[in-house]
Amino acid sequence: MRKFILLLTLFFSTVVFAVEPKFNVNFKQTKKEIESSSPGKIEVLELFWYGCIHCYSMDPYLEKWADKLPEYVVFKRIPAIPRKSWVPGAKAYFALETLDLEGKLHEKLFDAIHKDKELDPNDEKALINWITLNGKLDKKEVKSAFNSFSIDTKLKKSYKIFKDAGATGVPTIIIDGNYMTSSTMAGGEQNAIDITNYIIENIRNDQKKPQ
Repeated sequence: MRKFILLLTLFFSTVVFAVEPKFNVNFKQTKKEIESSSPGKIEVLELFWYGCIHCYSMDPYLEKWADKLPEYVVFKRIPAIPRKSWVPGAKAYFALETLDLEGKLHEKLFDAIHKDKELDPNDEKALINWITLNGKLDKKEVKSAFNSFSIDTKLKKSYKIFKDAGATGVPTIIIDGNYMTSSTMAGGEQNAIDITNYIIENIRNDQKKPQ
């Protein structure tokens, strides 16, 4: 695929932007290319942390956006691990995936931390207890999900993605393994969504061109 950066001056978009998309201002290239786990699709990753108030603010925008994605786009959340203290929150998200509770409890977990202020995102025991109670599960099952071999593998992958992307904070949105933006870079949550759509449309148009 030709590099998207070469198309920037040629791009015509039907999208109306609150801010003009500018390379190295409100989006930039990742430090290294992030390998996709969705062959044939444009993969969008959100690096987040449950303890991050900005991630909490970004979440409803991403939920609404993800509900209307075309079939050629895949969205995935990746709990960021730039430091050891964030590991419990990352394990909580992966445990929700393992227990098939991500759709039911992801938003509620965010609320428990930021809205209700009843939960410490860095306290693994508290997170296990919360998921056990709200998921109506046996505590042993939840503990097993937190400490499985598969989660250990996912944690290592999350750490690598954050490092390879060159991310400096959360939430960070990575598009097609090569470009990233954020609410901070874009100047707001909706602006970050618009920039993401802009990059996706450029990549999609490039894919359609004769090679």
